[in-house]
Amino acid sequence: MDRQLDVRGLACPLPALKARAALEELASGDVLIVLATDPEAPVDVGALAARGGHAFTVGRDENGGWRMRIVVV
Repeated sequence: MDRQLDVRGLACPLPALKARAALEELASGDVLIVLATDPEAPVDVGALAARGGHAFTVGRDENGGWRMRIVVV
């Protein structure tokens, strides 16, 4: 299952907190896409993914924000 979480416009630590809550609802193999504008979001969400052992990639979206992809293990 793929789920998208739009946290654009929210500042640290809210993107990571909302991503953590969303991850708790997902199963192994599911994908969480996090859309964010906060410049610290890739660092915080990436650390969250690493602590859980999840795969994490990040890139820019078409609006200059961040598009982060977490694959749940």
